[in-house]
Amino acid sequence: MTPRLALRYIQSSRLAAPDASLQRQFCLIKTSDKVRWPVLVLAILASVVGSQAIISGTFSIINQSQSLSCFPRVKVVHTSEKIHGQIYIPEINWLLMILCIAVTVGFRDTKHMGNASGLAVITVMLVTTFLTSLVIMVCWHKPPLLALGFLLFFGSVEALYFSASLIKFLEGAWLPILLALILMAVMLVWHITTIKKYEFDLQNKVTLEWLLALGDKLGMVRVPGIGLVYTDLTSGVPANFSRFVTNLPAFHKVLVFVCVKSVPVPYVFPAERYLVGRVGPPGHRSYRCIVRSGYRDVHQDVDSFETELIESLAMFIKLNASYRCSEVSQSATLEEWEPGLTVIGSNTLRDHASYDWRDGVRHSAASVEVADSPGGTGLEYNSSKQVRFFIDSLVVSPEADKQVAEELEALAAAREAGTAFILGHSHVQCKPGSSVVKKLTVVGYNFLRRNCRGPDVVLRVPPASLLEVGMVYVL
Repeated sequence: MTPRLALRYIQSSRLAAPDASLQRQFCLIKTSDKVRWPVLVLAILASVVGSQAIISGTFSIINQSQSLSCFPRVKVVHTSEKIHGQIYIPEINWLLMILCIAVTVGFRDTKHMGNASGLAVITVMLVTTFLTSLVIMVCWHKPPLLALGFLLFFGSVEALYFSASLIKFLEGAWLPILLALILMAVMLVWHITTIKKYEFDLQNKVTLEWLLALGDKLGMVRVPGIGLVYTDLTSGVPANFSRFVTNLPAFHKVLVFVCVKSVPVPYVFPAERYLVGRVGPPGHRSYRCIVRSGYRDVHQDVDSFETELIESLAMFIKLNASYRCSEVSQSATLEEWEPGLTVIGSNTLRDHASYDWRDGVRHSAASVEVADSPGGTGLEYNSSKQVRFFIDSLVVSPEADKQVAEELEALAAAREAGTAFILGHSHVQCKPGSSVVKKLTVVGYNFLRRNCRGPDVVLRVPPASLLEVGMVYVL
């Protein structure tokens, strides 16, 4: 009970007291200068503690909802390397400030604000009682009768307070209900549409076999360079890329499907950051890479990311050739060419002997230098990018050695030609004849997607290397 609420009860008791002398005693307690200022300080401190608890709880709930795809993307700042739950969300902090000012200016009466606060508090207590009864049965494995008794004992008391707070609905208690409905609508719209989009991607993803078979009919062209296709899928070819290829039958000679995943740890060791696999046969030069990052990892610049990614691909090519016991028969299907992913660490590359694909001579410091020379400026830059390729000593077969050298040579040539970042730009539409609720849901999702934070990968890609592929989801 806060000091302010205690004084409110004291004032009510003073007014209800039948004895005039008793009323004067209550009045002295209320107006005494010796009591007023200490109580005022305690009330301010209690308000500060309560507001900080509300702010921290809001940050935690929004962060968990965002992880479950139940809330639009917002910027989450982890302020501690040791405590995972210590976070700060700037957008939510500003939103809380605006709501506090709006409520204060709009009500201009502590009575209405007290009614709104009372209904919010008792609702939280009632929901907590229901959830605790579930915890007693599911997590603590106690008898259902014990959970039912707990629910009836505490829930009946809280239900009385809840019904009493509903009487003040028109006197300010409507505000928390309105805010809860708005927040619930936003979460439902975002979650339902996100799930529908993911199901659409799973149902419409294609295999590489289908893509290659279609390429013979369309006259598919492989252009020089490396294409990094960002996707949320960890298997198959995403629908937006297949739509792009069928309309414009051309893609890069080296194709990498990149999936960026955030893990709930502060840092990811470099040796565990990249998971690399192959998509299709080695001659197709298509790979899959899952990049894992912690919430305290410093985002790399594009050049460093490209270098580490290419080094990881080269390391995977070497390991794949080293541990492949037999060649895959020509009659094997292309789905067999997408095995499990291999963890590749960029820091482990320096512990192996290197292989120069230019002359086929094994030595200890071979590298491929790719110089950056901006055209049309007339200036010379001394900066260069070095990409080192290594081959394990386990590769003893001349045929495997030659195959690895050819694949590394193709990778280096594609790196010299340049890298393009291919991202999907989605837009959601309703099917003809959809219900009004579904249309409103799609309109709300498109509004939130346009006005909320985009994917993190977009913020780190230079505009000159960014290629957005439009994709219309018809739900």
